[in-house]
Order: sequence, then structure tokens, then C-alpha cells
Amino acid sequence: MSTADAPDATNAAVAELGSAAAAKPQRVLACLLCQQRKIKCNRQFPCSNCTRTGAHCVPASLVPRQRRRRFPERELLDRIRHYEALLRQHGVSFEPLHPPPAAAGAAPTAAVAGAAAAAEALSAPLGDAGSSPNDVKSGVSSPNWAAATAPRPRPANLWHALSEKTSPDTGQDDDDGDDDDDDEAVDAGYLHDGDDLRAAVIKKAWDYTYRSATESNQQLLFGSPASASDVELTAAHPPQAKIFRLWQIYLDNVNPLLKVTHTPTLQARIIDAVGDLANISAPLEALLFSIYCVAVLSLPDDQCQAVFGSPKQALLAGYQLACRQALSKCRFLQSGDPDCLTALYLYLISVRSMMDPRSLSSMSAVAIRIAQRLGYHSEASNAKCNALDAEMRRRLWWSLVIFDNRVCEIFHYKTATLSPTWDCRPPLNLNDFELRAETKSLPQVSERPTEAFFVVLRSELSDFVRHSAFHLDFIDPLLTSFAQTKMATRGSGSSPPTPRDLAELQRNVEERLRLCDPQNPLQFMTIWTARGYLARCFLLEHCWKHLTSSPSQQADGHSAAAVGYALSVVQCDTRLMTSPLTKGFLWYHESFFPFLGYTYLLQRLRKRPADEQADLAWEVMSDNYEARNMTAKFSYMEPIFVVFARLVMMAWEARQSMLRQHGRPAEPPRIVAYVKHKIQGSTDMTLISGATSALNLAEPSTSMPVGIGANTAAATAAAAGPSFAAPVPPCGYPDAPVGQAAMISPMAMDMDPFWPAMDWGLVPNRQW
Repeated sequence: MSTADAPDATNAAVAELGSAAAAKPQRVLACLLCQQRKIKCNRQFPCSNCTRTGAHCVPASLVPRQRRRRFPERELLDRIRHYEALLRQHGVSFEPLHPPPAAAGAAPTAAVAGAAAAAEALSAPLGDAGSSPNDVKSGVSSPNWAAATAPRPRPANLWHALSEKTSPDTGQDDDDGDDDDDDEAVDAGYLHDGDDLRAAVIKKAWDYTYRSATESNQQLLFGSPASASDVELTAAHPPQAKIFRLWQIYLDNVNPLLKVTHTPTLQARIIDAVGDLANISAPLEALLFSIYCVAVLSLPDDQCQAVFGSPKQALLAGYQLACRQALSKCRFLQSGDPDCLTALYLYLISVRSMMDPRSLSSMSAVAIRIAQRLGYHSEASNAKCNALDAEMRRRLWWSLVIFDNRVCEIFHYKTATLSPTWDCRPPLNLNDFELRAETKSLPQVSERPTEAFFVVLRSELSDFVRHSAFHLDFIDPLLTSFAQTKMATRGSGSSPPTPRDLAELQRNVEERLRLCDPQNPLQFMTIWTARGYLARCFLLEHCWKHLTSSPSQQADGHSAAAVGYALSVVQCDTRLMTSPLTKGFLWYHESFFPFLGYTYLLQRLRKRPADEQADLAWEVMSDNYEARNMTAKFSYMEPIFVVFARLVMMAWEARQSMLRQHGRPAEPPRIVAYVKHKIQGSTDMTLISGATSALNLAEPSTSMPVGIGANTAAATAAAAGPSFAAPVPPCGYPDAPVGQAAMISPMAMDMDPFWPAMDWGLVPNRQW
């Protein structure tokens, strides 16, 4: 086609488009007079109203459309940008309305001016007289540039704090930095004689604990294993009678500790849904399966077998599979339904004790991000809802944050969400029947304990901790000043005053606990959980102050008080584990092993075996070990037990040496006897050479001695049966260097689900 024909083709195309547009029926608008008088127009010109009044009818389509007026704020912003551009063009220093990201951390005015000057110099032509390299350099302010590039303050090392190390300048020792990535590169992760517990040891133990759990951890991504097929969700529900039995178990054992569902409204919905499971909504079905999961989780094995006629683990695995399918069906990643988010939260609780915390933390982060997308973290968003929805949003947000914080503290405490960067206030002390969907305002808050008292007090204590320096300095020191400023502004107006320190917080909590009935199971649980949590906070505050203070500022009296705090942590846990009132709540509390108290006591007893509270400390730890029935729970010699046993035996060796020097009998405490018996008397476990030497068990005992040395490794492996493919070196881990003989050797890898939920992270923001 010639170029001369091109304009004709273009005109033809335009005409064709115009005719197509003309063929489309145009919307007929009311005439101008009817629009002004705001009366109905029959849209026939002249219209009936104008004809009746004799007025001139002007169709609205004949009036040129006025351009929409721009917002005054928009015009103002444009003018400000224009003026800023002129200032930059003439090299005038100023503070811009929106500082560029590169200026963060430096003084706004000087940094922006320097950046503008540098940009102007760089953009100038090379032949320009004033654009020399020196001019470019002079455009950047040296002091501000140094401030912007200064090293970021590093969080305090919690492991050093627990061992009462001191580094006044940085809070860290030169030989063991706090950067976990650096530690992994240079630290083999073995606990030698005289070593303090550190992050690399815990990481090594987790690696070996879950090295064969790849498939089960991938289920967290809501994809079934390759050998399983999709299930029919309607058939996966139990019979109606068992549905209501599971619902009642949930109300008795789970709901009082979580309060993320509103019983009066949800129970009515469940009754309606059970009658027609084939047509149940996807979010409600996912919520039902998650309730089944946590209800079964809360039952002991024997009770589950008696009530449902199935082993607990088999029943739980079936409901978890159905819950994953239901969550995928309701598109939980895109959904804004609160039932869907609640179902995800309850499902994550049900898998917590059997999953690698590193995998679980990723999924808990997904739940947190979904809640943030829906505005649960923002009090401004919650205030737009009615009283019931707003309060349930607060309860669910705090439960998610505390759960995520708990998962993070098990392994990597610095990624926790418990920080002062959001403003959702703690839940109110209200019963469920006081919250109704039709009410716009909240009822009067009760001063006495309610059915939500456990959740309320847990959230209030966590709220105090997330603004505390002893917590934030272990996570992100830059948040400390922000938290202090925020704390200073809190408590103003109608809100209650904020406690200034832990001592004032403890007094306030004890005043409220005096109103509790110790014979009430939930209130008994609240009393001793709160006291144990407060003791834990006092202990962490002491460790933080000891870490950041100089030796001249440290006093023995403070250390003695810290021992008392650690003893209180363990004693409160023993009370909860031994009371018949907490039988229905043990599913929740069993996963909160007081490892923080154990670690501080054992490392202090190793360094100060003659401490005046040493006998009491050994007795308290022995009582707790028995209360938790740890010997039975250590069904296999897993890597986590290796670390725990090393801490116990190193402390006892120091105590034993001191007693012998003073000519006193060295009768081992019960916890030491249990650990020795577990190692020496286990015929069905995998014991490899180096176990007794690692624990120094060569002293006389009533048990048959275990062989020591590399020559006995093959014999031990042969006696253990087919669980050994080859002899394991005496270092404790099959693929570790032979020279690393500091660890006890595990390992049968069928892990008991108890230990993965222990408090190995030891962060100051524990979820009770």
C-alpha cells in the first residue's frame, strides 16, 4: 500500500469507530430545570414539567460538561513540589516535605541539602566550570554522612545475659558475637565442658531433631503428602453426637485459654450447620475442623481412646488433613472472613508440638500478615466495628501475636511480633454473654475475674513487656526510645495508668489476683501462670541489667534475688503441673517448659556450687522434673535431651567436686539420678560411645557401667539392632568430626512430640 493511501485508511478507521460509538445508545439525562428543582423528569424534550409551567426546557446533554475541580490539597502539594524544585535548582538548603529514603538516619536539613548538591554536581555537564569532583564531595556533609553510615546498634546477647557475662561497652563478648549467621559459620554447635549454653548449640539440636521430618513439615504449606489423596470433607466430619462432644471439650479445655470464638453466636451457627453439612459454608467448615483438632489435642491419650475409640495421634492426623483441605477450599490466603483466620490459628496450635519451629514460624507469620491486611492490629480499624466484632478482633490479634512470639522464641527470638509498632489495645475483662452484635457500645468492664480473665491478664502483661527495655534490647534496640515515648503518652485520658516498672506491675496484678478463687480451675491457672510470668520478667530484667552494667555496679544481693526469681519460675510451673484443677489445661501448659529458670540455675550452680541456695535449687528442679514426668516423656535419646543433660551434669560435677573437697557426702539429687538412669539403664535406646565420658558418669553407681571408647561403638551399635546403619563417631552426631566429643550421642529419630515445644529460645517476651 502506498503512503498516499495511508491517510485515507486512517480516516476510514476513525469514521468506523465514530459510527460504532454513535450506534451505542446514549444515556438521556434530566433537563436542567428538573435537576435544579430536584423533581422527576420524563426525559422527553420539552419535558412534561417544563410544558406545564411554560418554561424553556434545556436538555442537560446540550450543556458542556464542566471539568471536575481538583482538590485544594492536591494543588497545594503541586505548588510545594514546584517550590522545592526551584530551591534545589538554586542550591538553597531546606527541609523537604517528603525526605528521600537515602536521608534516613541523618539530620534532615543538612542531609537533603547535601544530597541535592551532590545530585546537581553529578548531573552537570563535564565541561561546566563549577562541576569538579571537589564540588561533588563538598556537597555532602561529613558529620551527617558519618551518622548515616554508622553501624546499627546490635541487640544484646541473651545467652551472655543468662550466664551473667559482662561487656560494658557493647553488651557482647569479643569471642562470641551476637550475629547468628556469623555464629553458624564458625561455631560447630557442641557443648564442651565448662561451656555456657549458646545459640549454635540449640540450632544443632534442632537440626538433628527434625532432619527426617521433611514430609511432615511440608504439610504446613497445605499440600497433602504425595501418598495421600484429597478427602471428601463431608465424610470427614464425625457423627453428630461426636461433633457436639468435641464442641463441649473445646468449650471446657480450649476456649477459656484462648477466647478467639464467641460461644453464644458460634454455637447457634454450629447447630444449624450440623443439620446440613453438605451445604455448610467453607469458612465455617474450616473452623469446625480446627475446633476438632484442638479439642482432640487437649485430651489425654487414654481419654481420647475411651471417648472416640481411636488413638489420639490417628484421630488428630485425620482432622488436621481435613482442616488443611478446608482451609485451601476457602482460599485462606485471600479471604477476609474472620472464621477463616480463626481456623488457621487453631490449626497452627494443633500442629505446634509436632513441627519444626522454623517451619511453624513461617506459617504464623502468614497468619499475622493476613490479620494486618484486615486491620486487626490497628485500633482505628477495630473502632469502626460494632462492640462484638471489635472485641473479637482484639482477642484474635493478641492471641496470634502471643502465639507467633512463642514460636519465634523457641528458636529465633529476634523475629517476634511483640513490639510497640502497632496499637491494638488488649481485650477487655468481659464475659461472652455481655457482648452482642446489636450493641454499638461496650458494656461496663468488670473489676472481678470473668471467663476472659486469663486472656485479658496474659495480653496486659504482654503489652507491658512489648514496651519494656529489657525485652526490646534483646530484639531491636532502636525500638527502645520509641517504646519509652509511647509509654509516656499512654495512661492519659480515660485509660488506666500504665505501670512505670515491673514492681508496680506486680503490685497491680497481685491486687487483681486476690479477687480470684483458688478453687476455680481457670482462676487457679491464671494465678500461678501470672506469677510465674512475672518472676520470669524479673529474671530477664536482672540478666539484662547485669549484661549492660559494669562490674563495679553489680552486687551479690542482686544475684541472690535473681536466683529467687528463677526458683519462682520453676516452682510456679510445678504447682500448675501437679494440681488436679489444671488437668484440662495441661495441653496448653506442657509446652511451656521452664527452661529459662533451669538454664539460669544450672549455669549459676556450675559457677557457684557452694551457693547458699544450692540445696534448695536442686530440690526445686527435682520436684519439677518429677511433676512433668520427664523420664517418661524422654522416650528417645533425642538431641534436645542431650543439651539438657549436659547442663545438669556439668552443674552436678562442680557441686560434687566442692562437696568432696569439704569432706561432705555427695549424694546426687533426684534430677541427676534420673538423668543418669535414663542414659545408663536404657536398653532399648541407641547409646553410642562417648555418652558416659560426655556426662562424666564414670563414678561408682548401682547401674551397670556403659563402655567407653571408640572400640565399644560397634558393639553398642550391634546390640541396638537395625536402627544403626553404621557405627557413629563419639562426637554425638553421626556426620560430625570425631574430635568433637562433647555431646552425648543420640539417636533414634522417632521424636516424642513434647520436646519440640520447649522454651529453647529463651526470649524475654515469652507467651507464658
